[in-house]
Order: sequence, then structure tokens, then C-alpha cells
Amino acid sequence: MYKYFLILLCNYCLISPLWAQNGIPSTAGARGLAMGDASVTFRDINSAFSNQAGLAFLEGMSFTAFAEQRFLLAELGSYSAAFAYPFDNNTFGLTLNYFGYENYNEQKIGLAYSRKLFEGVGLGAQVDYIGTRIPEYGTASSLTFELGVQADLLEDFIVGAHIFSPIRTRLTDNERDVIPTQINVGIAYSPSDKVLISIEVEKDIDYIAAFKGGIEYRLIEQLSLRIGAGTQPIQNGFGIGIHLGNLDIDFATAYHQYLGFTPGVSVTYNVTRASGSQEKNR
Repeated sequence: MYKYFLILLCNYCLISPLWAQNGIPSTAGARGLAMGDASVTFRDINSAFSNQAGLAFLEGMSFTAFAEQRFLLAELGSYSAAFAYPFDNNTFGLTLNYFGYENYNEQKIGLAYSRKLFEGVGLGAQVDYIGTRIPEYGTASSLTFELGVQADLLEDFIVGAHIFSPIRTRLTDNERDVIPTQINVGIAYSPSDKVLISIEVEKDIDYIAAFKGGIEYRLIEQLSLRIGAGTQPIQNGFGIGIHLGNLDIDFATAYHQYLGFTPGVSVTYNVTRASGSQEKNR
């Protein structure tokens, strides 16, 4: 009974993305979950979820799989995967996401393209198929798109901006079944090769702005420590990243004061470990 009460609370009493995300960008892997999802400036495979412009800085093929269980409820599970293939100054990517359970679930498939215009500046775009399935009522689907940009600002700063579904696309004829428009703007600062500080503002045009921030510290070559926080809803996050050559394993947990813990894990394989600006951001 307690489990279903929490589901209803997520649906009706809190911000709707906690329950029905309607295709909005999923958490940027366990790395993003730990850092309050301040991820619009990421320049690794996790940027496939948060800002496709970051894919322009990859130096080799990369694949990641991510799973989180929101508030420890199986009905609120989210499962994502992304693949990116860079060549010359171009990168093609594919993202997949499944959210929900058998009686209510959402699917998202995205085809991404990003390009490095010149040193330190990248643009990205993605076309999304979004579907919602409720067995008692049927299925609904629609197409939308998202756009992003990243640029180096001075030597140690990266700025990023991303917009999801700039055109108010509907899943059905019902005026309330609108895919939300979401805008993210952020900045990342790397005072050293071991430290990354990210700050971000997120605005869903139907809700007040949210603020997110995170810190990542490369304790040793094989281990990163991460903390973060965000508003709307207020959540804290923490986690670790284990780096084993081309393989990264990330663990994270976010905590909501009323609904509890959201654990997540990512497994990432990089065919070629990136260097330069991407390594600094990772």
C-alpha cells in the first residue's frame, strides 16, 4: 500500500517529471545523477543524454548503459543506453530510453549528430521518437527534436546550452498531452586536471526554474568522487567513478527528503580514451 501511495504522490503532488517524463532528457548517467545532473557541459558519452554538442569532442567510439530506480520503486525504473561514433569533426549517436513498468511506460529513441565547428566549439542536434503506452488506454507517439551548443570560454571554462522540444508537440489530440519544452544553460570550471565544478539552470516552460550544481574530484587515476545538489525537487547526490583503462563503472545515489533514495549505475566502454578538453571534463 505504501508503494502505491508514493506513486500517486509522485504523480499528483510533486512536479510531473518525477512520474511522467514524456521524453524529456533522462539523467546523464550515474555521473550526472551524482552531480545533481548538472550535465549540459559534459564532454563524454553521457552528453548523449544531456547535450549532444558534447559528443563532438569524443575521440573514439563509446557506449554506455545506465539504470536507475527512482525512490527504490520498480515501477519508477529508468533504463538508458547510448552509442556514439566520431569521425573527422563529426559524430553520430544513438540513444534509447525506457521508463516505467508494464502498466505504464514511456520509450524514447534518439538519432543524434554533432559537429566540431572549430577548436573548442561544438554543435549538436537530435531527432526523437517518443512513445507512451498504457495497456488499458492504448499507445501514443510523436516526433520532436533537441539542439545544443558548447564552447570553451577562456582556458578553464566551458559553457553549454541545450533546448529540448522547442516546438510544443502533442502526443495525442488532448491539449494536456504536450511534450514539455525544457531549456538548460550551464558552465563548468576546471581549476585543475583533478577538479570539475558544474553549475546549471534548467527551465521547463511550465514550471519555475531549477538550479543544479556538482563537483567531481579525481582522487587518483582510477577513482573519481562526486557530489551534487538540485532544486525542483530538492535533491542531493553523491557517487564514485571507477576507471579501468577503457572501462568506466559509475555508481551514484540521489536523495529526496520525502521520497528517499534513487540509486543508479552506469557501465561505459570507450574504444579510445579521449584526451585534451574531454579528459579535463571527465
